[in-house]
Amino acid sequence: MTQHASDLGVRRAEPTHSVEKTSWLQTIRKDWKRHWAIYLMAIPVIAYYLIFHYGPMYGLQIAFKEYSPAKGILGSPWIGFKHFESFFNGIYFWRLIKNTILLNIYDLVFGFPAAIVLALLLNEIRQARFKRVVQSISYLPHFVSIVVVAGLMVDFLSRSGLVNQIIGIFGIEPIDFLKEAGWFRFLFVSSGIWQGIGWGSIVYLAAISTIDPTLYEAGRMDGANRWKQTLHITIPGIMPTIVILFILQMGNMLTVGSEKVLLLYNPLTYDTADVISTYVYRKGVLEASYGFTAAVGLFNSVISFILIVTANTVVKRISENKLW
Repeated sequence: MTQHASDLGVRRAEPTHSVEKTSWLQTIRKDWKRHWAIYLMAIPVIAYYLIFHYGPMYGLQIAFKEYSPAKGILGSPWIGFKHFESFFNGIYFWRLIKNTILLNIYDLVFGFPAAIVLALLLNEIRQARFKRVVQSISYLPHFVSIVVVAGLMVDFLSRSGLVNQIIGIFGIEPIDFLKEAGWFRFLFVSSGIWQGIGWGSIVYLAAISTIDPTLYEAGRMDGANRWKQTLHITIPGIMPTIVILFILQMGNMLTVGSEKVLLLYNPLTYDTADVISTYVYRKGVLEASYGFTAAVGLFNSVISFILIVTANTVVKRISENKLW
């Protein structure tokens, strides 16, 4: 009798499972019929990531092989962690790590808040025409090619350049800015702030525009001046955006764009300018050591993933804002 009841129970459960499965499929079909245009627009984006981001992951195995273009990926012999050991035990390892981290720390300390400060200042401008002019001027450097920016820096900072002519008026001896290692980090970070501060402020201005205006009206009724409104309304209102961008910035702590560094550095400034990306360029492109550079790139990606997960976990514990 008990066995018969259990059999009945099983039979009763089966239609329920079938109904749930059918309902799930029907939901997908209905959603596709309703939003088919959105799905079609998403196809190129998905294809881009599959082809250019997930597809190349197949080639990561050359980091563990003695890769030879003649033998191909599958034909190259496995060598385990030999490339990683060569990188970790190399004479340039600590210099590369230190330079990469320091450049990112300087950019995080000075560059990251710069866009926030500019957005807050622009938000306080009441004359619409003047505000648009300031925004346009601050956006323009973003559209200037890095090659052009580097060329301007080389011309302005040379011994006979504009900067040395100006400081010469005050009796200061000419300085070879781009040939002295001590100047490289300052020049790299400051030029990056100049080029990206306006474009970076767009996100924060958009976040500020979503803040309820009644909050400012309530603040004025309570006697809050513009500074207190900014401190207690504007900044908390854009804090979720700040946190998300901060977490993403942490994920790039071991990533420095090689283009600008390659255009500005030279053997005299390697001590402070040589970073992981430029080292990968020299080893991979100039010396054709593809397996070694793949190992360095994989190490960089793993550390970046750990940093972004750690940053998100820490932020999630101390506040409600998080990336996921």
